[in-house]
Amino acid sequence: MATTATIPTRSSTTAAGQLNRWWRVAGGLSMNMALGTLYAWSVFVAPLEKEFHWTRSQTSNAFTIAVAVFALTFIAAGHLQDKFGPFWISIIGGVLVSLGFFLCSYTSSLAWLYVCFGVIGGLGNGFGYSTPIPVMAKWFPDKRGLAVGLAVGGYGAGSAIFGPLASKLLIPTYGWRPTFMILGGLFFVMTIAGSFFMRNPPAGYHPARWQPSPSNSKNAAGTRHFTPAEVLRTRSFYFMWLAYALGASAGLMVISQLVPFAKSQGIASDLLATLTLVVAAAGNAGGRILSGWVSDHLGRLNVLRLMIGLSIVGMPLLYMTGSNATMLYVMVFIVYWCYGTQLSVNASTTSDFWGTKNAGINYGLLFTAWGVAGIIGPRIAGQMFDKFNNYKAAFYTAALLSALALGLEMLARRPSVTEDGQRHIQTAA
Repeated sequence: MATTATIPTRSSTTAAGQLNRWWRVAGGLSMNMALGTLYAWSVFVAPLEKEFHWTRSQTSNAFTIAVAVFALTFIAAGHLQDKFGPFWISIIGGVLVSLGFFLCSYTSSLAWLYVCFGVIGGLGNGFGYSTPIPVMAKWFPDKRGLAVGLAVGGYGAGSAIFGPLASKLLIPTYGWRPTFMILGGLFFVMTIAGSFFMRNPPAGYHPARWQPSPSNSKNAAGTRHFTPAEVLRTRSFYFMWLAYALGASAGLMVISQLVPFAKSQGIASDLLATLTLVVAAAGNAGGRILSGWVSDHLGRLNVLRLMIGLSIVGMPLLYMTGSNATMLYVMVFIVYWCYGTQLSVNASTTSDFWGTKNAGINYGLLFTAWGVAGIIGPRIAGQMFDKFNNYKAAFYTAALLSALALGLEMLARRPSVTEDGQRHIQTAA
């Protein structure tokens, strides 16, 4: 059964006299570089375990809680930024993530760590990450993939910058407690500064000399805006959600095992440091940025399908060639690239398919797929290693999950639009 809704066309305006829109990208990049230190959590694991004699499972729970809170908060934060605008939501995110890091310096128990890093830090990530994506989608209907990719690319690059800064300089020099304080202060400056660029364009804005693409083109920037309830009645949402969850789970299954896998292959420690801090981060950020740019030209779904298909081949090849340092670097770069692509292009696709008015909450709904992946992907990989005592099962299973994700992505379609300007919502029932 289909329902029909009509959205009036708003008057078109440009942003004459306003701040250059690329400053919005710079602000989003600054925010996400600070927020992306969620991925750099591992640099604090060893010092915490050494001082408190905690197990790896206990310290890992802090990251798991942060991921779960992050994904769930994104929905509420996305709704709030759609309703009240992105500025104050960005401020809340910046304050919370900075406060979480600062309070971690006073850790004396697991409960304190879970609350400060897991809950407060997760809330900060949810609020902070919810604003740059819809802001970029609204300011850049002509270059949406590139702009969103640049903004979220900062999330992938943050761990590459602050991870080594913490592990190589701050922790050895000052200790882990002052390091939490220093990073908390630095992130406060970065996120608050970035927040001032998180403003929506005027109603009906479009770039000068730009005209919307036909609705049947690869990347039509829709002028019709789906409510969250309407999004949940489309089949494509469920195809995309499942593909996102399976594809991200596959990526995280492999990513979570890369360091122990490389060690098992006899990779030297200095090469391993390069692998984790440079190659992986370059692949992750590159996938978010360049795949976003490519999707502006080849189409969002085409790029997602291509990168997921590449994962199907790349994950087993990573296992088979891991003992060769050069091939290990190449395959790790590819796996991270494919993973980063999903974080960037799915965000742009949300605005293309369902409009920008409710982009915050609509992508928040889709982003819960990443939250599920962040919880189950590493756990599945760890359990497979415990059972089979090797990494083959995890890497090959990840390829199988990618194959399932590709099949689901092939079924996803843009919601149909009739010639008279009305949208028809194909229900999932």
